[in-house]
Amino acid sequence: MRQPYVYMVASRRNGTLYVGVTSDLPKRAYEHREGLVDGFSKKYGCGLLVWYEPHETMLEAIAREKQIKAGSRAKKIALIENLNPGWLDLYDRLI
Repeated sequence: MRQPYVYMVASRRNGTLYVGVTSDLPKRAYEHREGLVDGFSKKYGCGLLVWYEPHETMLEAIAREKQIKAGSRAKKIALIENLNPGWLDLYDRLI
């Protein structure tokens, strides 16, 4: 069984942010990191996995993603800095 996650990738510290949801975080983070999927994150160079949050169900993850996307940039940055104050790429922790 796969684990649903909400995650954020960034172009750099305090840079452009992308919020997404996935059931395979290592694979999705790799795709962002390598620019393998066309779209917003590739266009703006969002390849650093800076925050993620596991959920019990995909429905819960999707609801949380919508909540985060509807929030302010300041709230997104606060989530990142509470978990990852150095804005480190968390991808290596996944593999």
